[in-house]
Amino acid sequence: MPQSLKRLKLHGFNNLTKSLSFNIYDVCYTDSPEQRAAYIAYIDEAYNAERLTGILTQVANIIGANVLNVARQDYDPQGASVTMLIAEEHPGGESICNSATPGPLPETVVAHLDKSHITVHTYPESHPHNGISTFRADIDVSTCGLISPLKALNYLIHSLESDIVIMDYRVRGFTRDVKGRKHFIDHNISSIQNYLSRDTKNNYQMIDVNVYQENLFHTKMVVNEFRLGDYLFCVDAAELSDKEYQRIQRLVRREMMEIFYGRNLNREIERWTTPGRKTPPEN
Repeated sequence: MPQSLKRLKLHGFNNLTKSLSFNIYDVCYTDSPEQRAAYIAYIDEAYNAERLTGILTQVANIIGANVLNVARQDYDPQGASVTMLIAEEHPGGESICNSATPGPLPETVVAHLDKSHITVHTYPESHPHNGISTFRADIDVSTCGLISPLKALNYLIHSLESDIVIMDYRVRGFTRDVKGRKHFIDHNISSIQNYLSRDTKNNYQMIDVNVYQENLFHTKMVVNEFRLGDYLFCVDAAELSDKEYQRIQRLVRREMMEIFYGRNLNREIERWTTPGRKTPPEN
């Protein structure tokens, strides 16, 4: 098991790089070109570069980093990007808690002052025929030293409309102690789920795919409860006929399962499937 750097004397700086890739998807049914345009306009307003800059600034605060520089851009016809250069604080003798517990908690970071970055890009899109629209936001947090991007997960999940969440965490490189021994990770981790709060775990079904010997951790989540009304834009579910209700429900469910499993499904999904099942559950 890796030793905590609190108990290590390093030869020079901590040269480990910790990278978190956090992707969220929002799915919506938009029945007409006007509704699709309205949905895209809503997404562009809700996730414009100014708001995304605010979210990333809060992420920097949670993980104990200083913002050095911000570059942001809203795109035409849609989408936005923000890139933020950050530096670790160096407050002196106080220590950082890097344990596998949920955030956000403001952390005090020791070790060296080094440049890292946070980026976000958004991708609104829609199906050409069946009325499904989706929105994806990709956030990448790359840090050096003791600073941990995992503490920002709860804040990110609650700040963004997350029907599906896909997360990858990797620790790269190595650092040396004063005896010359390499350390390829400086904290114990068995799953990204350990950094999520109980309410988050209760709201999602989750699957892990981890490669422990390579310090690679992958977790994906999809919402537990499905209410069609949450996925209709400018449409009242009560006004739909039973046949139309069932048709739209199948479309939205299928879209979500295809995104979650990362492949096109060959047949219709007739009912909500639990992640990990290869076939829909029986009544």
